[in-house]
Amino acid sequence: MVVVGLGYVGLPLAVALSRHHSVTGYDINHGRVDDLRQAKDRTGEVDSDTLAASSLTVTADMADVEGADVYIVTVPTPVDANNQPDLTAVLGSCETVGAVMAKGAVVVFESTVYPGVTEDVCGPALAKASGLVCGEDFHLGYSPERINPGDREHTVDRIAKVVAGQTADVTERLARLYGAVTTGGIHIAPDIRTAEAAKVIENAQRDINIAFINEVAAICQRLDISAYDVLAAAGTKWNFLNFTPGLVGGHCIGVDPYYLAHQAQALGHEPEIILAGRRLNDAMGDLIAGWVHDLLSAPGRVLVLGLTFKENVPDLRNSKVIDVIEGLRRRGHTVDTHDALADHDEAKHQYDLTLLPCLKGLDAYDAIVGAVPHAAYAAMTAADFQALLKPGGLVADIKGMWRETPLPDGARRWQL
Repeated sequence: MVVVGLGYVGLPLAVALSRHHSVTGYDINHGRVDDLRQAKDRTGEVDSDTLAASSLTVTADMADVEGADVYIVTVPTPVDANNQPDLTAVLGSCETVGAVMAKGAVVVFESTVYPGVTEDVCGPALAKASGLVCGEDFHLGYSPERINPGDREHTVDRIAKVVAGQTADVTERLARLYGAVTTGGIHIAPDIRTAEAAKVIENAQRDINIAFINEVAAICQRLDISAYDVLAAAGTKWNFLNFTPGLVGGHCIGVDPYYLAHQAQALGHEPEIILAGRRLNDAMGDLIAGWVHDLLSAPGRVLVLGLTFKENVPDLRNSKVIDVIEGLRRRGHTVDTHDALADHDEAKHQYDLTLLPCLKGLDAYDAIVGAVPHAAYAAMTAADFQALLKPGGLVADIKGMWRETPLPDGARRWQL
């Protein structure tokens, strides 16, 4: 068995599968493979001891994955500059797998796609690369990934897995394969398109709910009240949904709705709610920058804490913190950024941003913006703020992590 792509999704899955099967993990990134061979996972999803003890074999050599019975594709599916689905990595994986697979292989996709991609796009791509006939010489399957980076509770060996195959036999085979891995149970979807649709609406639903709360937060700003205080009160009702305002980025929630919208528009349906939610959430970074600017009243020096797309993970993919930073800079502010977990080279590569190496010995700032509630930032004290903030400076708390934190005398507090 081969897992193609050893990132946030593929590596934990490959390690879990290797407890029950002979598994080879394949990745085109030689540096990533070298790290994993030394039991180092820069994503933090699998600890060194677990990696060292695993029977998983990793490789960047296509020859090592030739002739496997099952290939599981877990590569990213981002959007392009126009928010259209970018299937480059998926199609590249089809070329790779097609070049090495033999008759009888099953190719399973875990990457998030719009309904129809597995059968209408990947199937033909695999057939072209292999010279084999889809549905006869090889078969397709789909089991959407549900990895939540940094989540130690809903891990791949505990969550319910949705599976669907091109035939009943393939579906049954996938149910057994994944059933041996997870204690969360298996849900058999009636067909591959249903499984694809189920995945893409999971994150679209969260996106829409967060968009509603972000709109509430915008209204609360005009009322000069805190959205977090409003939510704390509303949350005392038993059936109130627990969503909070903020920046919506990352590899799933900030991307997947565009896949669903793309398919809807191709079918002649305008997805008004889905795209309205995306517009609201995509606008939040600049809105926040504007609110902070108005509170400062004049351009100043701003320290932004956090760049990753969520707390306590090093994942920089599609982070919307950059929108806050760029919004502040457009308004004339000088912005420094620190992240307790992000890789500095990756930040430079993705966002052309040089992260501060530490928070010691810095000149005081007019404002501190808490963008990502990493544990290190959530634990900050009044003394920490005193060392970083000018007298009377602003502490802007996007995620409500400092709601109960005492601030230095004279410091101003703002939160969504």
